[in-house]
Amino acid sequence: MKTVALEKSDLSTCVEQAQGGRLVVLRNRKPVALIVGVEGLDREQLELGSSDRFWRLIEKRRKEKTITRAELEKRLKRAPRGRRS
Repeated sequence: MKTVALEKSDLSTCVEQAQGGRLVVLRNRKPVALIVGVEGLDREQLELGSSDRFWRLIEKRRKEKTITRAELEKRLKRAPRGRRS
């Protein structure tokens, strides 16, 4: 993570530096802002990436029991045709 002194930089430079990673802005040697580069991301990626609800859902799903691909394929073969999506 990079740092930059607010007194020695401008917004354009900060935005450019943030594209390579997070940038902490310092004022009087103390952190006052964090700039995160988002160049190349679309609106949906930005909204999901900053959504607490989304990340809670991801955490919940990661705790669930998983199955192998072979088991998934077996279940799909057994499922009635009308239930597949």
